[in-house]
Amino acid sequence: MDFVIEDKFLFTKEIKNLIQKSIQSALKHENFNYPYEINIIITNNEGIRKYNWEFRKKDSATDVLSFPMLFFKDGYFNGNNLDINVENTNPDSGEVILGDMILSIERASEQALEYNHSLEREIAFLTVHSILHLLGHDHETEEERKLMRTKEEEILNSMNLVR
Repeated sequence: MDFVIEDKFLFTKEIKNLIQKSIQSALKHENFNYPYEINIIITNNEGIRKYNWEFRKKDSATDVLSFPMLFFKDGYFNGNNLDINVENTNPDSGEVILGDMILSIERASEQALEYNHSLEREIAFLTVHSILHLLGHDHETEEERKLMRTKEEEILNSMNLVR
């Protein structure tokens, strides 16, 4: 995992460890057992607003952005349909390149207060949410949204981060 820290004020070693643990828990839950690479940018609301505009033409701050590098059969990773080849692995390490995650710690802090739970839970939730996107999940339909929410809660519960 490569971290680019744009918001050094809010980022701590504990947050880095929580993000790593959240990623590992999500990948384990989804039976993703390959060495992997994820690029993570930690920023604030202004930083993520700029990324949101650059990549999605939305001029607003958001909590997390995900940019998958893989395409999965039928849109979902199920452990059997990943075609690992030169195009989706790092030639130096052999790791599967899952993609990029951009996380606003500032927005996560605001949402933790808004939803009345810990910053730790909010950061873990956003990280898990992003990883599920990197693994091909989405929430465009009500069925997809329910499936994603169920997976998110199962993963957070496995980490003892309950509401």
